[in-house]
Amino acid sequence: MYDVIIVGAGPAGASAAIFLAKAGRSTLMFDNGLSVTRRALIKNHYGVPEITGPDLVDTGKDQAARLGTTIVKANVTNIRQDGEVFAVDTDQGTYEARHIILATGLYTDLVEHIGVRVKPGSEPRIKTVVDVTPEGKTSVPGIWAAGTVAGVSMHTIITAGDGAKVAINLLSELEGARHVDHDVFKPQQ
Repeated sequence: MYDVIIVGAGPAGASAAIFLAKAGRSTLMFDNGLSVTRRALIKNHYGVPEITGPDLVDTGKDQAARLGTTIVKANVTNIRQDGEVFAVDTDQGTYEARHIILATGLYTDLVEHIGVRVKPGSEPRIKTVVDVTPEGKTSVPGIWAAGTVAGVSMHTIITAGDGAKVAINLLSELEGARHVDHDVFKPQQ
């Protein structure tokens, strides 16, 4: 069983995975290969003069994996709750976790299927999003949402930041105090 399962491996999902795995939480991230970012050429991402969407997605997934995230290529078909445990059904089997982060981008079919409350989207061409609290909590305790599916702008820098925010909020709740992740640069002398 995992501490957290993330459904979606685009900028929001991978960013959340990076923070969770770095904090020592067992993290599984599902990638169905449908991230809209894979069709982008990005020239407005802070710190990166230009990058293709596929390179950005692959870099994020690689970073999450290096920190300990397990990544499975699969389509998630259902999420069921049994007490405090979530069972995530996929075309590759069933996996369990105590918490879920939905980072499904433009796709809300799964979200609506499992009974998470949705609302109209405010971004152009985004009809439906998950109704979340400012922390990223959904209407189902233990299920969080991040990125475009949670109603933030679909720009990669914003969805990545939202994934990080949701992971930090989840970690803070688990730890009972505000989680801080700051590494210190020590120049060579």
